[in-house]
Amino acid sequence: MVLKKVWRLAVTQLYWRLRLGGIGWRSIIYKPMLIAGARRIQIGSRSHIREFARLEVIERPGTPRVAALVIGNRVNIEQGVHVVCQGELVIEDDVSITPFCAIVDTYHPFDPPDKYPKIGERLPDRAGFVRIGKGTFIGMHTVILPNVTIGRGCVIGAGSVVTRDIPDYCVAAGSPARVVSAFNAETRTWM
Repeated sequence: MVLKKVWRLAVTQLYWRLRLGGIGWRSIIYKPMLIAGARRIQIGSRSHIREFARLEVIERPGTPRVAALVIGNRVNIEQGVHVVCQGELVIEDDVSITPFCAIVDTYHPFDPPDKYPKIGERLPDRAGFVRIGKGTFIGMHTVILPNVTIGRGCVIGAGSVVTRDIPDYCVAAGSPARVVSAFNAETRTWM
C-alpha cells in the first residue's frame, strides 16, 4: 500500500505536473478513468483523486469564455466520481467527495428534440457554475446540478440531487435536496 502511494505520488508530480494547469505539493492522482482538458484544471496541495475518477473540462472552440476546474487543498475525490465543467467549477479546501458522485456545471439542451446533433452532443451557449464551500462533505451517489452554490461546512446526504443553493453549515438531503438541519453558531447546536 505504501509503495503504491509513493509510486502514484511520483507519477502525479512528474507526469501530471506537465499536463495540468497546476498541481500542488504532495497531491496524488491515482489511476483515473479520464482527465480531459487538463490544462484548464488546477489542483491544490495534498489533494487525492482516486481510481476511476473522471475530470472533464469541455472547451468550446469559437466561444469567448474559458472553462476552469479549480480543486483546492486537502480535497479528496473518491472512486468513480464524475466532474464535468464547461464554465467554472470550484471545489474549495478540505472538501470530501465520496464514491460515485456526479458534479456538473452544464446540461444538454433538448429543444428541438428531433433535430441534429443528438441531444447528448449539445451544449448550452451560456456558461454555468458550481461552487462547493470549504469543509463540505458530499455523500455517496450524490448529483450536483448546474448553477448551484453549496456553502461552507455542509453535509449533503447520500443519494441527494442538489438543484439549488445550500447555505453554510447545513445538512441537506433528498431529491431534490432540502435543508434538514442547520448549525447555530451562537448556541453551538444543530437546529
